[in-house]
Amino acid sequence: MTSKRRRFADRRKACGFNQEDFAEAVGVDRSTVQRWESGKTGPQPWQRPNIARALQVTAKDLDALLIPDAYAPRPAPAHWLAVREPSNDDEFDAYELARRVSASDVGTETLLRLENAFDELAMNYPVSPPQQLLERVRKHSAYVSHLMDSQMTLGEQRRLYVVGGWFQLLGATLHIDLNQDHAATARLQTAMTLAQHAEHREIQAWCYETDAWRVLTDGEYSQALELSKIAQQLAPAGSSAEIQATAQEGRARARLGESKETYSAIERVQGMSATLTPNKGTAHHYQYDPGKSLAYTATTLAWIGDPAAEGFAREVIARLAPSNDVEKWPRRVASANIDLALTLLNGERLDEACNAAQRAILSGRVVPSNHWRALEVVNAVEARQLPEAADLRDAYQGLKALPRGE
Repeated sequence: MTSKRRRFADRRKACGFNQEDFAEAVGVDRSTVQRWESGKTGPQPWQRPNIARALQVTAKDLDALLIPDAYAPRPAPAHWLAVREPSNDDEFDAYELARRVSASDVGTETLLRLENAFDELAMNYPVSPPQQLLERVRKHSAYVSHLMDSQMTLGEQRRLYVVGGWFQLLGATLHIDLNQDHAATARLQTAMTLAQHAEHREIQAWCYETDAWRVLTDGEYSQALELSKIAQQLAPAGSSAEIQATAQEGRARARLGESKETYSAIERVQGMSATLTPNKGTAHHYQYDPGKSLAYTATTLAWIGDPAAEGFAREVIARLAPSNDVEKWPRRVASANIDLALTLLNGERLDEACNAAQRAILSGRVVPSNHWRALEVVNAVEARQLPEAADLRDAYQGLKALPRGE
């Protein structure tokens, strides 16, 4: 006949663990914890140190907690002390708080799946049509919103706010790609609110960096510069958010014609990205990598009129588009071809420039937020009255006519 270990279970609850959380903390299955508490089995010797740490007790105290109820020593009756009811509700308030802290309708598994889903979507971002990806982001965001009213632990609530913030941030980025400014602004504000409640500075920094890109595409270069500076101040030191915000500063300064400061930003990006250790995969939109450094450098140098942009643009194309199959191109290849076209035009290598521009425009990888960049090339070709101008203008008009998924 087995005997339960109620004191062991009570200690677990007092420490704020439900059975699932406690199992995760000590590295076992929930069913194992259930068997321990029911008295069917006991922990193995190598498991006890982890259990003691989780329950914040000594090894001796843990041994006492693991004594089955039927064999636990009973306290001697204190006949000299009158039994009294508590004079206030403090004791019961403490019991209720412990119960509510450990109660949850969300669960670790649900949060883990949401976090993995976000990482998958962020890694699909470079190669997926924004309108298709946005539909999936909407569904996940709606589910996060549904969970907000559930009962959960404080730790689970923070994780839910964080993953909800990431989904809102990615949604804002997709809205920007589709030139849907009002929706983008709303999602950025929601992402910022969730990040502030969760005290998650990285998401806050990404919100400012993303908004910097949004206003830069609208030609508001000074505002883009200020937003990128705020993002750098908020971002954890050495994080992808800090590097990306610095790159955004370089692009804004390039559009403002601030050569010295532009080169300084490029150097800082290259220095930081060289020491960054990827932990989510280089395809992840919120994970900076050397490939992104090359692409941003190509764009920044092209905007400032530096012929060195050609080498960076060609390297991006060589790395990410080894074949001519444009359907496999990530968006950075289309952007690199636009950078290459601008640089070649400045060098009066007109045929090559027109070919690069044609490849970019016809690739289907130029999102609406980057149409203005393609238009810069078209206008430059038309200004030179090149014979390719009519074909490029037709290709650009076809690009503008593509459905935007609004």
